[in-house]
Amino acid sequence: MRDIDEMLTLDERSSADFILALRKRWADTVYPAFINEFEASGKKISSPAEGEKKLKKMTLYPWFSHLERIGQKMMWRLGSDVVFRCSDELLTQLEAAPSMGAGKLKLNPDLKLPKWYTDTDIHMQPGSFFSDDLSGYVYQFGARIVMLRDNDGYKFHKLFAQTALPEMPAATRVVDMACGFGKSTRPLVDKYPSAEVIGVDLAAPGLKLAHAEAAAEGLAIEFRQEDARSVNLPDASVDLVTGTMMLHEMPATAIVQTVEEAARLLKPGGVIRFLEFQPTGDPVRDATVYEHAERNNEPYFRDLFATDLIEVCEKLGLKDAKWVAFDERAEGLRPKGWPARSDWHFPWCVLQATKAA
Repeated sequence: MRDIDEMLTLDERSSADFILALRKRWADTVYPAFINEFEASGKKISSPAEGEKKLKKMTLYPWFSHLERIGQKMMWRLGSDVVFRCSDELLTQLEAAPSMGAGKLKLNPDLKLPKWYTDTDIHMQPGSFFSDDLSGYVYQFGARIVMLRDNDGYKFHKLFAQTALPEMPAATRVVDMACGFGKSTRPLVDKYPSAEVIGVDLAAPGLKLAHAEAAAEGLAIEFRQEDARSVNLPDASVDLVTGTMMLHEMPATAIVQTVEEAARLLKPGGVIRFLEFQPTGDPVRDATVYEHAERNNEPYFRDLFATDLIEVCEKLGLKDAKWVAFDERAEGLRPKGWPARSDWHFPWCVLQATKAA
C-alpha cells in the first residue's frame, strides 16, 4: 500500500517542509520570545482566564496567534491538494482493502453522528474527518505535521503503549475508542498479541484507512463504526479500554458518558487509559493552551478541564484513579511530572483507573 508521503511532487514536498519548519519555529522560537516578553513586563496573573486577557496585550501576541492559525490553514490546504490530486489511486487502495488481511471492517451507514461532532470543523480541517472517503488521508497528512514529524512510524503511540499500558498477558480483548485512522490501535497488537483488538470510531473515512493500512501490515484488528458512548459489546467483556486525544473533543456530558461506557465494558480488574491533556497549574502556560483550543476549533478543551474525571471514576467503582504526566518526546509516562521545557507543547496526561475486582 502506497503512503501519501510517496506521492508528493517536489514542489509539494518543499511546501510541506516549509509548513513544518514554520510550526517548529512557532513552538521553539516565537513562543519562548512571547513568554519572555510577558515575564519582562512585570505583569502577574493568578488564573488562565486572567492570563488570556493580559497575554493578548503583549506585542508578540498577534504573531504568536496568527502563525499558529495560518500554519494550520496552509497545512490543510496542501494536504487537501495532494490527496485530491492522487484521489483515484487512494480510493482504489481503500476499495481493495476489505478483501485483504485477517482483520475486519464493520461500517454502519445508519449511525447518526452527534450534532456536537458534526457542527465543528475540528482542528480547522475543512469538512472535518467524517465528510468523505478522502478526509481520512487528509487528516493523516496533517497529523504528521502537527506532531512535527516526531510521530512518524507511530513512535508517540508506541511510547504510550510501552510506558502507559499495563502488562496483561492474559488479556483476551482490548478496545481502542476513537481510533481514527488506526495510529493508536496498531501498537496494541504488539502489546497484547493474544488479545482481540477492536478499534471504534464515528468516522467511516478514518476506519476505512485504518483497515487498509492494518490489512497491508497483516494485522488482525477489527474496526467498527460505533459511538464510543455505546459500544456493541457485553458488560464486563474487555480487559483494557484506551482512548487517545478524544475526550477534549467532546462536550462535558459526552465525556462522562464515554468514561461510563468504558467502565461498563471492563471486566473486574480491567483498566482504562485515556491519553489527554490537563492544566499544568501555571496560569500563563494554561492560558496559552486555552487560546490554542480557540484558534484550532477545539471548543471542548474547557469542558474537559472543568470535568472532575477522578470523581467520575470513583463513582463508577473504578479505583486508583489519577492523572499521570506524559512526555511525548522520549520518556512516555512520567509519574514525577512534566519535564521543564521552553517550547510550546501540549500538556499530555494519562487518566488511569482500575475496575474493582
